[in-house]
Amino acid sequence: MHSNSGRRYGNDVLSGDRLPRRNPVPEVHAEQGLVVESADEGFCGAIIGWDKSTVTLEDRHGKCRVFDLAPAAFLIDGRPVTVVRPVAAPAGAARSASGSIAVRGAKAQVAKESRIYVEGAHDAELVEKIWGHDLRVEGVVVEYLEGVDHLPEIVEEFGPGPRRRLGVLVDHLVPGSKESRIADRISSPHVLVTGHPFIDIWQAVKPSVLGFAAWPDVPRGIPWKEGVLHALGRREDPSEAWRHILGSVHSFADLEPELLGRVEELIDFVTAPYTARD
Repeated sequence: MHSNSGRRYGNDVLSGDRLPRRNPVPEVHAEQGLVVESADEGFCGAIIGWDKSTVTLEDRHGKCRVFDLAPAAFLIDGRPVTVVRPVAAPAGAARSASGSIAVRGAKAQVAKESRIYVEGAHDAELVEKIWGHDLRVEGVVVEYLEGVDHLPEIVEEFGPGPRRRLGVLVDHLVPGSKESRIADRISSPHVLVTGHPFIDIWQAVKPSVLGFAAWPDVPRGIPWKEGVLHALGRREDPSEAWRHILGSVHSFADLEPELLGRVEELIDFVTAPYTARD
């Protein structure tokens, strides 16, 4: 009597096509400003730093948490990913001031319709100095608003849409501030308003770069820049002081992480590829 077991199970019961296949969890290199969510705790934030075994996230309220770089420990758009340390740049590879690998010989792209708005000229100059290479490669123009008091009207005039995104960087974007109340009035999915907690973009420069321990506190009612210069014993006017500050900044390492993450987030937002869902 012949057994039918061979026919029932095939020639090899351990063959690969008999076993359930699992989709591998993709690996994503850590980079400044990449937004991820902790798969276990639901904490969502932008990457602002990492080391051999951990990554630091900062949420939109400025709260920071440290997580282990474990397999499938994070989510991006609801899908599990494994965040890993970035691969070292090839020997001799040039880096831009933002830390990205410089694209040698790249010509500036024709400007996209999408834009990044910042509050003032100093903000625009600092963004240009650190992220100028990246922005030219991406074809993104940075403009300044001279304040955010009329931001809702400016956004309406801009006419944001799926292929015309607008990113806005706001100073002093903290709960309860005038700036946060204005930002809350923007509801378009094609506009991202984010910001840093500093009163002025000057504070985004690490004070150690400028030779002092901390930015001084300025009493209310005193113009902030003038109060800072007075407290530091500096006699030049704010425009001269800014030239000194900007000249002391050479790379992303000279800036506070609260600014780095926000600018990277805005660049990612306005350069994200268009999809039908948009």
